Amino acid sequence: MNDRRSIRRYKKEEISQELLDELFTKAFRASNTGNMQAYSVIVTRDMEMKKKLAPLHFNQRMITEAPVVLTFCADFHRFSKWCEASDAEPCYDNFLSFFAGATDALLAAQTFAVAAEQAGLGLCYLGTTNYNAAEIAEVLQLPELVLPITTITVGYPDEMPAQSDRLPLNAIVHHEVYDDKQDIKALYAAKEALPENHAFVHENNKQTLAQVFTDIRYNRATNETCSEKLLAAIKAAKFFK
Repeated sequence: MNDRRSIRRYKKEEISQELLDELFTKAFRASNTGNMQAYSVIVTRDMEMKKKLAPLHFNQRMITEAPVVLTFCADFHRFSKWCEASDAEPCYDNFLSFFAGATDALLAAQTFAVAAEQAGLGLCYLGTTNYNAAEIAEVLQLPELVLPITTITVGYPDEMPAQSDRLPLNAIVHHEVYDDKQDIKALYAAKEALPENHAFVHENNKQTLAQVFTDIRYNRATNETCSEKLLAAIKAAKFFK
């Protein structure tokens, strides 16, 4: 697990359905809310479907080059239908249920990721799912109370990229209470000192690495626009009015 890295280039070798089912079986043992398993996964292998999804993921090449694309969704549709078929009134069209379904979907996705990497596969998470959730839901024909949460491209690795940097443990782990008295610059010193991050700052014509994030990668205008879109998608999925 210490050696894991995001894989964006894949061999043309297909992933067998037998292996995929084995990995799903392991992934679906993940912890979840009330043992309701309020999530579903859409498996995309068909190239035409990948081409429909590609623009919604900013045309990242992994979408069409990976043998399998997995969209993990919060899903209270299935559970609600079971309730209705069992003389019980479902009550899951609310934000708490969405949050539970999103949590369940991410737990399942990460458990799948660990199992897949142990099986020799490589993968990459796509954050673009949150930017275009409504459009992805339309392509995948998701019913009410189902919304995409994250997407993973999966395949046999055709590269061995360098690992991304990580913050030191003491930047993230707090004991008993949140420690807000640490030297913040010291926590980020190693990240800022990396040659690739120096280059990142220079390429974007900024003075600090933080400015690259605040002004370019995740700026206020983009964050607010995408937040509005995501909220609209959650409402459109009938999780709440």
